[in-house]
Amino acid sequence: SPDTPHPGVTWELVEKYRITKLFTAPTTIRMWMKSGDHYPARYDRSSLQLVVCAGEPLNPEAYLWATRHARAGGVPVRDNWWQTETAAPTIGTLPSMPFKPGYAGKPFPGYAARVVDAAGEPVPAGAGGFLQLTQPWPQMMRTIWNAPERYEAYWNQIPGGYTTGDVATMDADGSIAMLGRSDDVLNVAGHRIGSAEVESALVGHLAVAEAAAIGIPDAIKGEAIKVFVILRAGHVWSDDLRAALIAQVRHELGPIATPQEIVCVASLPKTRSGKIVRRLLKAQEAGLDPGDLTTLEQ
Repeated sequence: SPDTPHPGVTWELVEKYRITKLFTAPTTIRMWMKSGDHYPARYDRSSLQLVVCAGEPLNPEAYLWATRHARAGGVPVRDNWWQTETAAPTIGTLPSMPFKPGYAGKPFPGYAARVVDAAGEPVPAGAGGFLQLTQPWPQMMRTIWNAPERYEAYWNQIPGGYTTGDVATMDADGSIAMLGRSDDVLNVAGHRIGSAEVESALVGHLAVAEAAAIGIPDAIKGEAIKVFVILRAGHVWSDDLRAALIAQVRHELGPIATPQEIVCVASLPKTRSGKIVRRLLKAQEAGLDPGDLTTLEQ
């Protein structure tokens, strides 16, 4: 774990080995935020030239924290998106490009991407939809061993390309923001809300280091939103803080995204690469089998 044997060990290693580039996950940055700004300040991070993130959407608050605290005086922080299936970074922001907080970036050379609805039609700029890659890319795989039909399903799920399983939005400039996995999208009274949107709104509050949003059954709305939060050091859970967090989400996303329940927890289930396993949280809520957990961080 990147906070073992102490929360400042990453910065200690940067100082000791004069590390120049750091590749990490947003969940790790949020862990550093939780521990406090004083940990990186203890060490010389002047060698650090670049911080790059992947694994989950880099929310604006984590981006700003890393920009300010990973190196005294600031350091470039960049996001990128890819999958095991694509075999390499696919969408991102190069160090030479301006970064838009909340956006992974644009397709790298050799890739083409679009955001579409369930029928394969492009959605308007700023609207959420399914992320597709629309042409072969340099190192794509050609099949799945002994399961070619499974591979073909990725291409036939929505007409027009390879459907990634992620929900995203593209602005008028072509920059892409990831909203989460399609099975993590919350459907509240007919409104599709990305789990990452709710989580980012909460992490924008000074007291919250990390959050995970899931949908729970609701007889009227179909799904209601339940959120698990981890607090930053120095903050204490209270009814007033719960009310402030609900108000934060309502302000950022509107009343439809209001969480029905917010629970303060000490930790969240994650894979070893740092991705929050929301399906485990949903399974625990529903009393169901969570499925394969072999990649879970122990």
